[in-house]
Amino acid sequence: MAASPESVGMSVERVERIDAMCKESIKDGDVPGIVALVTRNGKIVFHKAYGKADSESGRSMKKDDIFRIASQSKAITSTAVMMLWEEGKFRLDDPVSKYIPEFKAPRVLNTFTYADTSHTTLPANKEITIRHLLSHTSGIGYGVIDGDEQFQMIYHKAGITDLFTTENITIAESVKKLAKLPLHHHPGEEFTYSEGLDVLGYFIEVVSGMPFDKFLRSHLFDPLGMDDTWFYLPGSKADRLVTVQQKENGKWVRYPVTFYDTDYPIKGAKSFFSGGAGLSSTAKDYATFLQMYLNGGELNGIRILSRTTVQTIMGNQTGRLFGGDNSYYGLAFSVVTSKGQDAGGTGSEGTFSWGGYFNTQYFADPEEQTIGVLMKQTRGPSGDQTGWKFKQLVNQAIDN
Repeated sequence: MAASPESVGMSVERVERIDAMCKESIKDGDVPGIVALVTRNGKIVFHKAYGKADSESGRSMKKDDIFRIASQSKAITSTAVMMLWEEGKFRLDDPVSKYIPEFKAPRVLNTFTYADTSHTTLPANKEITIRHLLSHTSGIGYGVIDGDEQFQMIYHKAGITDLFTTENITIAESVKKLAKLPLHHHPGEEFTYSEGLDVLGYFIEVVSGMPFDKFLRSHLFDPLGMDDTWFYLPGSKADRLVTVQQKENGKWVRYPVTFYDTDYPIKGAKSFFSGGAGLSSTAKDYATFLQMYLNGGELNGIRILSRTTVQTIMGNQTGRLFGGDNSYYGLAFSVVTSKGQDAGGTGSEGTFSWGGYFNTQYFADPEEQTIGVLMKQTRGPSGDQTGWKFKQLVNQAIDN
């Protein structure tokens, strides 16, 4: 529901700074197009579209356009895991091998030979648990975007499907291959951004007895009215998908096919449901998901999670392994600490956030009851500063 900024304690004049920033970023060529949405107290106070959804065709961006949200899928997958946890299906510190036997007796990389990618391993000192997978402390890597070239090579050789694909493969197939590969480190000892959420997508299938996409549709998207959030878009929605663009000789052009085809949400086999990166959505749908969290797990009379479960999800699951003094990682999000709040620009203590591979960002501030969602679709360098500016400008508009 829309409302005026002043009706929810935000300055009209200061909210207009968000509008000016977005227009300037388009004018300066920092991004080709933006959809920005701000809510406070559950009311939409700002929702505008800027620039082009596709520069080559000249199609203008619209507020209900659909974006590949990539790693913003992770919080949705984590939520689904915790919904099943609430049913008593498993404990967070259960070994994942209890449900996916291929993960039994994991091993850690010891030595690696670049010439032929041969390597040796050591037995891990503990099993990988559900909590490790949710908090990116399992030791599993991320293939082609891994920070360690050795793991990029190991994952490539093993034929692991990273992020998204148009190929005819399932998450079960990919996850079972992944289970045979070495870990970066012993489970629980470091934070390594990983394909653990893809593992959990398959875990959801095993525990629920439902295909992952159907579980999300029936248990989360339909109840919350998130009708524009899909792994693969229905034909009636395909023309609303924003083009992924890159800057080339000062102009925005379509991003080429690389190790994936950016048209994966509308073409190909449509069989790979990546819990870590596969979903597409709108700014409004994602704000709806975040509002459920700000409401303590409920929206419009429909309870998705208990307030006590939300508290666990937002708790510090990583100690000092992630974020230093200013933030930590819970079971679904990065969360701001009191020191992070005092450092400025990130919101109140407890603000939770993340982003996506194609330059999307979001945050939700439980203290101020604000949500900010910033949708773009770019890859590569461009000078884009909208991510940090948006968060800062939303916070400065609070007027009560």
